[in-house]
Amino acid sequence: MSRLSALRRASARIGTTLDEATTYGELTREAALQMDGTAAVLRGEDAPGAPYTAVRGDPALLPDAGWVLATAREKALSWEAGHVTSLPRSARPVLCVPLATGSDSYGVLVCARGAVPFTRLDAEVCILLADRAASHVRQAREHQRVSGLVGKLQSALRVEPGRPHPNLDVATRYLPAGQSATVGGDWCETVRLHFGRTLLVVGDVMGHGLEAAVDMTAYRSALRYTASADLPPHRVLRQLDEIASSEPDRRPATCLVARADPAREQVAVASAGHLPPVVIDAQGAASLLPVPVGPPLGTGLGGYQSQTHRLAPSQTLVLFTDGLVERRGEDIDRSLHRLTEATFAADASPEQVLDRLLAGLGAHQAEDDVALLAARVQAPGQDSEAAGPDAGED
Repeated sequence: MSRLSALRRASARIGTTLDEATTYGELTREAALQMDGTAAVLRGEDAPGAPYTAVRGDPALLPDAGWVLATAREKALSWEAGHVTSLPRSARPVLCVPLATGSDSYGVLVCARGAVPFTRLDAEVCILLADRAASHVRQAREHQRVSGLVGKLQSALRVEPGRPHPNLDVATRYLPAGQSATVGGDWCETVRLHFGRTLLVVGDVMGHGLEAAVDMTAYRSALRYTASADLPPHRVLRQLDEIASSEPDRRPATCLVARADPAREQVAVASAGHLPPVVIDAQGAASLLPVPVGPPLGTGLGGYQSQTHRLAPSQTLVLFTDGLVERRGEDIDRSLHRLTEATFAADASPEQVLDRLLAGLGAHQAEDDVALLAARVQAPGQDSEAAGPDAGED
């Protein structure tokens, strides 16, 4: 294999990830092999006397790090054309190459070996390797900067659900898909209504990541505005559909709206393309609650209907997004059947119900976002202490 072919392959092995430390390690590994000596990096932000980074080979061959940095700062490193320098005051041959792209400097690649002086060809090889590494370090830092901005934006988009009436015990959970996201298109919400009623909502915006999260925030804002009119669930969905369909860039979403009325031990439910809720009875058995299903929000088709069911204090209502149950290659009916096979302790609280569902269905390994909400009517007298000064608020 010619040296040119070997150099091309060596260069291709630098910058395989967006991790800066990994790139330094790949650079010094290839430089040490090509120079048949020792290679290390002195980062530009390191103070004089700081240790070398990613040392490959015998560290005893390397010159004093503080001296290298001082020399680099006193004069531009050069080899006639202005790129590298051989440090004559060193006891052994040393080659230093700047790690830089344009006006951005990331440090110095330092190569050393026992006795054989470095040649112009050696310098050109190191320049090529250093240029490639510097380019990838720049990309890594830019990726880190953008990721930091995305993380701040995601944190700003994370909004906790509102407080339900104290006559309702509510718990919520949210698990974003993937390792880098903290928020996505799935959401849940609770809104206090008049006469002790509470609106319970889960929604699922099409897609993942930041774009879906932005639309999710828009749907939540529209829901809070619409809910203030105290409309029945099907009319809430109709209003949300009209708002979303008037904005051409808004992503469609599924949504399930339940209006809990503890005083009447009732819940009215309407669905916009969403999976039905689950009711857990006094014995801890789970069953699906039948709900008329209309089209997803944002289609402009309307046609939503509400259906009222009994919700006794001994029952727990669970609303969830499809990430909780859907699995690749599995029919949705089978997925829902697995959910109804779950059993719970008769006195399980909403918090315990959600913990049991997440663990039993392996939701932490789900490929999609997961949002779920559990609600249980407080038995008479049970909420007197928790109600506080606004217990009688309508």
